[in-house]
Amino acid sequence: MTEHRLSGKVALITGAARGQGAAAARAFVAQGAKVVIADVLDEEGKELAAELGASAVFCHLDVSDEDGWTAAVERTVTEFGPPTVLVNNAGVLYFSELAKTPLAEYERVVRINQIGAFLGMRSVVEPMAGAGGGSIVNVSSVEGLAGMPFLVAYTATKFAIRGMTKVAALELGARGIRVNSVHPGMIDTKMVSDAAGADVDVSWVGKKVALGRVGRADEIAPLLVFLGSDESSYCTGGEFVADGGATATHALKL
Repeated sequence: MTEHRLSGKVALITGAARGQGAAAARAFVAQGAKVVIADVLDEEGKELAAELGASAVFCHLDVSDEDGWTAAVERTVTEFGPPTVLVNNAGVLYFSELAKTPLAEYERVVRINQIGAFLGMRSVVEPMAGAGGGSIVNVSSVEGLAGMPFLVAYTATKFAIRGMTKVAALELGARGIRVNSVHPGMIDTKMVSDAAGADVDVSWVGKKVALGRVGRADEIAPLLVFLGSDESSYCTGGEFVADGGATATHALKL
């Protein structure tokens, strides 16, 4: 019988109540990890934890809150032991022209996407190093590799995550902690609809990429599993793209 790829791993996954984060939580548990599902969506998070059984618990976490991170790491240690994998997945979109973007909305996106990832990394360094090392996976975006009109705040944060990942990789390698960024393209989740305030058909975007379709959350999860596992033991500071070929062209024209 093949050993599970994440046996013995303890993972803290943010934004894990639904969408891409939930797909990751399911995949991690299926591969033998213990998972803390961290999110602000309490009902959905609790339902997922119940679905996944004894290998998962839900923890309310606003990733922009410093004290919240302290509590989430403490809960992880109490439930399963020190975190050996952190997946910084939580994020929000905000659509607006640069000239019309309110400062408050720009700062809101920065606090959740960028500061949330920073606080997450900082919070797990000591317990993860104390456990002998581990893996931090920061979910950036193809907007962390190239710009996109009407996404100035989101793009800024995803470039920041890409840069912070490299700094963290350089600083933490000696402590046995690997840090990599993942850059999904358009994935079929509720993120776009939440930002738009209504259901949005994104299939037309998929038709513009090489594979001719948008991605699924369960197509990103295996990449997160790989980076959380010992299979990626020589990977750090890297950029892992899963975008259906969006970045293979000069530009994805809207």
